[in-house]
Amino acid sequence: MGRRLIYIPIIHTEVDMGSLAESLKKEYIKKYGMHKWEQHLKKINDLWTGIEERLNQKNLRYNQVKVYQDGLPVCGKELEIVQDIANSGGKNHQLLLKLIHEGATLVGTEDPALLIKEYQLIKDATMRKGAEKGTDGRSNYLAERDAFIANRIDKTLKDGETGVLFLGMLHKVDEKLPSDIVIDYLIYHLPFKEAVSKKKN
Repeated sequence: MGRRLIYIPIIHTEVDMGSLAESLKKEYIKKYGMHKWEQHLKKINDLWTGIEERLNQKNLRYNQVKVYQDGLPVCGKELEIVQDIANSGGKNHQLLLKLIHEGATLVGTEDPALLIKEYQLIKDATMRKGAEKGTDGRSNYLAERDAFIANRIDKTLKDGETGVLFLGMLHKVDEKLPSDIVIDYLIYHLPFKEAVSKKKN
């Protein structure tokens, strides 16, 4: 029967960024202006509407679906985390809850220690106003996270099951997955409307 993974590139929302959101928002507005920020938020909203519609078109058997999420640690409290962020308005996590209610299984996806280290790195970078912000450290953590996520999917996705992976655009987990997992890219790139039109052509 084989294993299948639906790979979904995502843009993180303010809610996803937690305590870093305000400083990142200010930095974005300072660089691009309020109008661009509002356009950015609209694009994110369009993205999640489109993702949900396209997933619905897959007609998945949810009792054979496992859901993997960027930033969701393996901790035993995965559902609580998703519910908290969904209740705060996170569209990504609201969609996760819908999939779970349909019968999909939520799977802790990331190494908590790596998430904490990268969070601290980003926090330090946002605090260094005017300073040169290096990316090497974050790139290293990203590669480690990708390796962990790929291994986690390999260990938990069984024959005959379909995985749904929500993951930020900088990740390259698809390059680290075993060859027997067939990858189905829900959209090839962002913004979503362009991806949809190109996929139809």
